[in-house]
Amino acid sequence: MNSGKRKFFHLHLVSDATGETLNTVARAATAHYADFQPIEHVYALVRSARQLQRVLRNVETNPGIVLFTIVDEALRKDLEESCRQLDVPAISILDPIISSLASYLNAESRPRAGGQHAMNAEYFHRIEAMNYTIMHDDGQHTQDLENADVVIVGISRTSKTPTSIYLANRGLKTANVPLVPEVPLPETLEKLSKPVVVGLVASPERISQIRRNRLLSLNEDRETSYVDKTVIAEEIAFARKLCHRHNWPVIDVTRRSIEETAAAILNIYHRRQQSEPEH
Repeated sequence: MNSGKRKFFHLHLVSDATGETLNTVARAATAHYADFQPIEHVYALVRSARQLQRVLRNVETNPGIVLFTIVDEALRKDLEESCRQLDVPAISILDPIISSLASYLNAESRPRAGGQHAMNAEYFHRIEAMNYTIMHDDGQHTQDLENADVVIVGISRTSKTPTSIYLANRGLKTANVPLVPEVPLPETLEKLSKPVVVGLVASPERISQIRRNRLLSLNEDRETSYVDKTVIAEEIAFARKLCHRHNWPVIDVTRRSIEETAAAILNIYHRRQQSEPEH
């Protein structure tokens, strides 16, 4: 390992599917070690001995911990045995969960590579949600907001779009509407009954910083009211008053990641679903 403020180590992520699950678990685990920085080597769709040999050559060149999700028993044994010979740990991240499920359900696991990504009804539901969300980004097509599961409102640079896309990937049709003082709101917005409407806010300092960086990326460095903290504070006050008037929950995203904001919205959505009487 390298010396210095942050120590680096090689992390090999080997999957016979897209690697999405593996990458998420690995990053959640390594986040517990702030003094260490993983150098990630990602190998997706590893389903043949030839593909596995390429992985193992790289592990030999860059020794480090191996995390994997591989269903094929022969490939798995080959990987584990090779890692033993290379003296590097190899961990199947799903084994403890699968074992616990087998015990609880009193059933035998019947795995298949990429099974979690099967094109079932849920998959097409997510695609439908993504299409809706893209079509209803940034205040577009507000005439059918009532068809949304979630509507996000907020002033410019409160991460409305990335949060919407994240929620769509979880299967929620999500529209987002920008709030601009003195610009009329869509007529449908304040009459919504079915969707969960959530307001996003942040500190004036944070919004100003993000907006300034946005302008710099566009080669615009003039001082404008767009980055003025006093003006931004007024925009935030306007957003809060609107949400308070309609009893819409407000989430402060100043120190939240997109994932944390989306998780908070999902909690609000599910609480609403549970509290509504069944028809």
